[in-house]
Order: sequence, then structure tokens, then C-alpha cells
Amino acid sequence: MNYMSKVQKIVILTSGGDAQGMNACIRSIARVAIASNIKVLGSVDGFNGLIDNNIINISYTDVSNIIQRGGTILGTARSSRFLEKTYREKAYKNIVKNHIDAIVIIGGDGSYKGVKIFNEEFKIPYIGIPGTIDNDIIGTDYTIGFDTALNNIISTIDKIKDTASSHHRIFLIEVMGNTSGNLAIKAALATGAEEVFIPETEEDYPRFELKIKAAMAHNKSSIVIVSEGDELGGAQALHQYLKSKKLHEKVRISILGHMQRGGAPSFRDREVGSLFGAKSIELLINNKFNLLLGLNNGHIVSYTFTDQITKHNQADQNYLDLINVLSVY
Repeated sequence: MNYMSKVQKIVILTSGGDAQGMNACIRSIARVAIASNIKVLGSVDGFNGLIDNNIINISYTDVSNIIQRGGTILGTARSSRFLEKTYREKAYKNIVKNHIDAIVIIGGDGSYKGVKIFNEEFKIPYIGIPGTIDNDIIGTDYTIGFDTALNNIISTIDKIKDTASSHHRIFLIEVMGNTSGNLAIKAALATGAEEVFIPETEEDYPRFELKIKAAMAHNKSSIVIVSEGDELGGAQALHQYLKSKKLHEKVRISILGHMQRGGAPSFRDREVGSLFGAKSIELLINNKFNLLLGLNNGHIVSYTFTDQITKHNQADQNYLDLINVLSVY
């Protein structure tokens, strides 16, 4: 450890939606920090813990046996109170009361915005770690939770395909992703879906109708994956569209919902979470603050916050062309 480091005590918080691999990251942050003689605290339920002074000590054993668990042991929330300066002031007073030198936050773009504003107002140093199943943060190729969520989706769609094939039905399967189509488009390729609807593109509805008519004419099953943030409004809205065209008789809807977030993290999410956690402490002990971590070309990198960070990392449009070619009847 660099003993000239200004950081003697940190607080970890997980904010926004939970993502598999957050616990692996918490474990890595805590144990590398403790090995470096840095005291570790945890804020319960994200920014709410700072506001309410619901801040706990984290020891070496407190993070035992959590690497395989989904979710986050610290709890998480989207704190509407933290949007108000009055509550950010309360959080700052609790930071001072607990002698906290820096924040390590795991979350998505909303979490990043919150900690950036907090730093601008009160000069509390931070390191941001990307944790969101949406994989939509610019500056990193990968966010914690994406791989596990994607595998959950694929596993479920594989099961649905058995029923779809048996009954010659068309399934509209809605997946998460907020306003990013990364989960939808990767799942569509991996499951052999006939069509995918994502927020980043304008849909060619006449071509889609032809596909549905062809499937029905040949008594074939079809899988259509719909991102929740698609322009039409998700699987329910797409079903209504097909109903207006009298193409809904053999169509069924399956909204996967929060099961995508759950379950044990994959190897990739445990690995990347652990690497991000270790890197965050390496930066802090070398007095490098107010940075975000990312994975670029297989390497852990750090970069400064810009307004571009909060814009979505777009789904790969080349996937669409390949999906269309592979799904021709």
C-alpha cells in the first residue's frame, strides 16, 4: 500500500437496479481494502443509507460466502430523495460523522449522475463501477450482471421454444434493457429468434407482418424478442398491433420480468466484478479519485466522467443484419 494515501476509510454502496456479480465486487473491494489497511463501511440500500445514516461496518468475514449469490448484500434502491439537495446535505453530514474519505459506488448511469453531483457539491472522492444488466454505459464494453441476465433469458427462451414448436405458435417475449436493446439483440442471435424489436431502430412493420404470415402459412413456430423500451411499447403493444392486423390468433406473450436479474452470477460476472473491485482500491491508495472503471478490449481501464457517459451504449446494428439472414424461412 502507498501509505501516503489520503484514503483511510471507504464506504461501498450499490445503487439502482441489482445486478448479478455485485456481491463478487463488494467482496473484492472489501478484502483488497482491508488487506491495504483501509477500513470498510457499507451503505444500506444505496444513497438512502447515506441519508439515514444506515451505514454498517464490513469485516473480512462479512463478505465470506457471498461471491456465488445474486443481488447485493447491501441492498439497493433508486433514491428519489437524493435528487433533492436537502437530503444530499444530510448524506454529507453522515459521511463526515463516519469519517469516510471516499465512496465506491456500483451501479448504472443514474448512480453515476448522483455521485457526480455529490462530489461537485461536497468534494467527496469516488470511484464508479458499472453494474447494470442493461450493458448500456458508454466507456466500457461490459457491465456487471449482463452475462448472467443474458444467460437467464436464453435458458428461458429455450424452454418456451419447446412449447412454441409443439403448438406451432408465435411467442412475443419481452426482455429488460430500459432504453437499450443490448439484451434483446444478443438473446435474439443466441436463441435463433425470427425477429427482434429494439429501441435503437425504427421497425419495418410490413416486413414483420410478412414474416408472421409466412410462419402461419407454413404452420411454423416463431420467437420474437421485444425490448421493453421499444418504440411501440413492449410485447403487449406489439400484440395489439398484430391484433389490429388480424394476425394474433396463434400469438402468445411472455414477459420475462425480474427473473432476468436473479440467480447465481456467471463466471464472467464473478471475474469482472472481482477485477473491478480490486482496481477501485488500487486507484484510491494511489490517490486517484473521481474515476469510472470500464472493461475495454479485455483490460480494466479508468476514465473521467463526461456527459456522454449517461448516454446509452448502443446495441450493435450489425447483429440485426445477421439475425435477419439467419431467420429467413
